[in-house]
Amino acid sequence: MFKNSVTDVFFDLDHTLWDFEKNSALTFAKILTENKVEVELEVFLEVYSPINFQMWALYRENKITKSALRYQRLRLTFDKLGAEVSDEIIDVLAHEYIEHLSSFTHLLPNSLEILDYLSPKYRLHIITNGFQEVQEKKMKGSQIHHYFEIIVNSEMAGVKKPHPQIFELALTEANVHPKNSIMIGDNLEADILGAKAMGMQVVHYNSNGEPDHSECVIVNDLIEIKNLL
Repeated sequence: MFKNSVTDVFFDLDHTLWDFEKNSALTFAKILTENKVEVELEVFLEVYSPINFQMWALYRENKITKSALRYQRLRLTFDKLGAEVSDEIIDVLAHEYIEHLSSFTHLLPNSLEILDYLSPKYRLHIITNGFQEVQEKKMKGSQIHHYFEIIVNSEMAGVKKPHPQIFELALTEANVHPKNSIMIGDNLEADILGAKAMGMQVVHYNSNGEPDHSECVIVNDLIEIKNLL
């Protein structure tokens, strides 16, 4: 479908290649236990996950800071659970979460298979809204860093996806025209609509179970990309 024009493939990282949900759960299992926070992990994650999603949406829109994101997602979760956890413990948890998150290295199904398939044929890159200090560690720990020529994050760009400036920076760094590039990501607003507005071709890897739409091709497993590229 995209075979004739694409030379460069840009990936999102979290929820697209790197298994954020599994690695995050393992991190919380570790730090909640070590800090003797008495909440059931499964119940905690059930409340935390949608709150974290909402906080990231606010962060993308520059409505909260990075430090507020890290604090509020925990404070709101514990408050909703009715768990009495001090600000001091929340600050410790917020720090340790970032410190340990990248030590877990699970990838989403068929991530390595599709990177191995694409890398001989295309130049591969990353565009991520994740924090600069952890994204490199995630990629190196999960042994995928070497696949990518250009890695652009929101702190480097000064804006977050879907802002056009982060895509412009990535395209400039890769020295590729939008029409010869494709963006593969999990978030419809940040990855797909953001890249599409720049004139890039797009594939939505619907790892989050978002509603179907007609904006672009949707895949539910990364291995389906073999049929497109």
